[in-house]
Amino acid sequence: MRADAKKNYSHILTVAREVITEQGADASMRDIARRAAVGLATLLRHFPTREALFEALLCTNLDALTQKADELETSNSPGEALVSWFSEWVAFAQSYRGVVALMAAAHTNPDSALYASCAAVHSASARLLRRAQAEGTARTDMNGDDLFGLMAALGWLVDLPPFAPRANHLVHVITDAILANRPSSDVKKPTR
Repeated sequence: MRADAKKNYSHILTVAREVITEQGADASMRDIARRAAVGLATLLRHFPTREALFEALLCTNLDALTQKADELETSNSPGEALVSWFSEWVAFAQSYRGVVALMAAAHTNPDSALYASCAAVHSASARLLRRAQAEGTARTDMNGDDLFGLMAALGWLVDLPPFAPRANHLVHVITDAILANRPSSDVKKPTR
């Protein structure tokens, strides 16, 4: 990449990060180009889709997140690792409004620019869950898809202003349910 193109690329990412932090994942590509003082064609040459832009923005964060899963896998008990992983995920999800919906959609779409990153997060989650299940501390009636779904749901929920302050509490509620190690058929229904 030429020096001027590399400078444009870095500048666009910096501006995009600011705009998306302010406006969320639905920020206009035109607005990003305007604020970066480049033409829309220049922005689209670097990032042909919104997902490609998010992949570039999130790559470092997602790599760090999956690296954290690797560390948790070797340094914590399986149950503690799963709770810490959930907390790390929620912190990540709160860093970019609307990113969870993009990731949830990309999760099953191999053509998405975010697919590889989503697959890495999914794989790390599934490994941590299987480890806790093997130890006997996690429910055995769920799999990596279930865990990814719960993570996405929680990430979406804490993206909403009324729930953001309760993020840590909600992490504990969900992880307590996962670590309860009881099949869903054993859950008692409330009496009326």
